[in-house]
Amino acid sequence: MITIKKHNRKKWSPYIIIMIGFLSFIVVGTALLLLPFSVNSGYTLNFVNALYTATSSICVTGLSVVPDIGATFSVFGKIVIAILIQLGGLGFVTTTMFIFTLLGVKIGLNDRLLIRETLNQNTSRGLVRFVKKVIIMTFIFEFFGFLLNFVVFINEYSFLEAMGISAFHAISSFNNAGFDILGNSSLIGYSSNVLLLLNTSFLVIMGGMGFLVINDVLTKKSFKRLSLHSKIVIIMTFSLLTAGMLIIKLTEGSNISWLQSFFQSVSARTAGFTSVDYTTLRNSSLIITMFLMLVGASPCSTGGGIKTTTLFVIISSIKSFITGKPPIVFYRKLSNDTVSRAYILTLLSLLLIFVFIFVLSITESANLQTNNMSLTQLSFEVVSAYATVGLSMGTTTLISTTGRFIFCFIMFIGRLGPITLISIINKNWNKTDDNSIIYPDGKIIIG
Repeated sequence: MITIKKHNRKKWSPYIIIMIGFLSFIVVGTALLLLPFSVNSGYTLNFVNALYTATSSICVTGLSVVPDIGATFSVFGKIVIAILIQLGGLGFVTTTMFIFTLLGVKIGLNDRLLIRETLNQNTSRGLVRFVKKVIIMTFIFEFFGFLLNFVVFINEYSFLEAMGISAFHAISSFNNAGFDILGNSSLIGYSSNVLLLLNTSFLVIMGGMGFLVINDVLTKKSFKRLSLHSKIVIIMTFSLLTAGMLIIKLTEGSNISWLQSFFQSVSARTAGFTSVDYTTLRNSSLIITMFLMLVGASPCSTGGGIKTTTLFVIISSIKSFITGKPPIVFYRKLSNDTVSRAYILTLLSLLLIFVFIFVLSITESANLQTNNMSLTQLSFEVVSAYATVGLSMGTTTLISTTGRFIFCFIMFIGRLGPITLISIINKNWNKTDDNSIIYPDGKIIIG
């Protein structure tokens, strides 16, 4: 009798595949941007700046060491950046699986598991159909955004230029990237253009709310029937937008209009566009902006940050602790696991930001003195990079070569998120062990 030994193939964690996918996009994007015809005549792009641009694009951050993207990059280079932004916003797995479905490739169980992890789902049912919906929703929003942008830009540019700028801006807006090709001052020149700012804000909000919420709203068409996740996202999104707008306006007074206050509140939620010069804002406005950047968008969206739902869970748990009542939300109790994850994600994010600021304060010590770069400016830049926002106080181009490599790492970590990194290290992060050993409680004095 012959016995056949089965060799168990080691399966890669879905999180490792996601990380490798993003790294692959960065490498390919860097190589394409280094091609001679990626930049216009008279401009050059070295490896570090190409890597920084590709990383910022695929991580949908928007920070740029190139002063003027529109003037520096050729049409080909701008298309590469736009594609990287689109891929980064949709995600490596979502894009790949959609291409597979178009080619008729069968999506196996491992592939469905990968999609499930990417979209933060608890079940694999209907995932392929949902991926198709994500792609369709993306192009519908971007197309209508493109049309409204075109109405604005056709008055200032030729037909083809207006089309290119409108399309690029729509893609960058919906994917919360913050890149623009209008010069080196973002949307400051359009600070009073109601149509452009509101259209950009709408695209940013829709992209930042997440595909799950958009699909839920379109399907159920009633707030009462929405899932708990969708209700929390909608409430937190509009609460943060309103609070941010009011605080910025009340702080700045007549320095900026209500429209600009609203736009900056929207943009701070991982978009990165600006209609004002941040170097002229008061410290109080910078603090609220950094808070909004850290919170960011919502899960399963094109934005970054610790996410609106995380902040909601933390607020609910604090309220529960103060009142002595369980954290009940819309007749649902928040699980201990959810609360723990919210605190772990937030604390890890704050710790990483602190470490990055500390390291960069050493590597950029010369810049801090020579270019009068303040620690506030450096901290603002780090939070913006980690939360994949793209807002800057004008210090991005002053960062040293070493600092630019560090910022690439910050943007990459911010895009993946601490939870993804933990899941790569700890394979049991998403598993529950009912047979674990139960130890007696340890009493530690707190506070």
